[in-house]
Amino acid sequence: MALTLDEKIVVAISSRALFDFEEENRLFENSNPATYLKLQRERLDVPAAPGVAFSLVKKLLAFNTEAQQRVEVVLLSRNDPISGMRVFRSAKAHGLQSIQRGVFTQGRDPFSYLRPLGAQLFLSANAEDVTQALQLGYPAAHVYTDSMRASGRHPQELRIAFDGDAVLFSDEAERIYQSQGLAAFQKHEADKASQPLPEGPFKPLLAALHRLQQVDEPGMQIRTALVTARSAPAHERALNTLMDWKIDVDEAMFLGGLPKGGFLREFEPDFFFDDQTGHVRNAASHVPSGHVRSGVAHEKA
Repeated sequence: MALTLDEKIVVAISSRALFDFEEENRLFENSNPATYLKLQRERLDVPAAPGVAFSLVKKLLAFNTEAQQRVEVVLLSRNDPISGMRVFRSAKAHGLQSIQRGVFTQGRDPFSYLRPLGAQLFLSANAEDVTQALQLGYPAAHVYTDSMRASGRHPQELRIAFDGDAVLFSDEAERIYQSQGLAAFQKHEADKASQPLPEGPFKPLLAALHRLQQVDEPGMQIRTALVTARSAPAHERALNTLMDWKIDVDEAMFLGGLPKGGFLREFEPDFFFDDQTGHVRNAASHVPSGHVRSGVAHEKA
């Protein structure tokens, strides 16, 4: 039987999302490829420091056991193969030796490889790669590499926070808000409170995490949160949608436009996903954050 990644949660991640390669990236952008490659060769045995998405990846991999491999993490990077060697060595040095697959394209667009991987999530520090991945239908986020790192205070609990509209849900309601204002948005959502919202790009990831939550084994647990600018009465449609999907979230924050960063600081997620750059930038000063480059808010940016 051919080896496949079916039945696994497959996460594709770039080098800079997983590890702190910001110094090397600045050299790459301000110098020439030969100088960059020389530095990476010189540092082959120098493990890179953990990056923004490191905690998320480490905790996802903790769901794997000898009996069952539930999560697969694959490196998917514009880096060259030699630099890729350093990434693999860094992973091993930090206890992520179960990361064994990688694609390194030396500058070429890598997102097309999401199709054969069947990825449920793509995390990259390259914004355009994220945009292309989302257009292909894959949950993807542009990792803000200057984000605050995860707190480390919940070593046995994977915590993930999601915005609602244009992330878990479609941007149907957000388009009303952007074009007609808050009052029209509230009326639209109250009128359609019992009608589930269409799926957004990250619904498949939430569904996969929900299935992982059902695993009845000791060890790593999952805690999810919906963190949205919605408030009553528009909260009902969001919750009715989740009930229709038969998916639970552990916490829901209906903030009515309040800045999300302070609330996320208290929740302490390993990662937060939002479609609006203002929310992501506010959150990034408190928690690991990524921009979901989709929906009407992104189109207007």
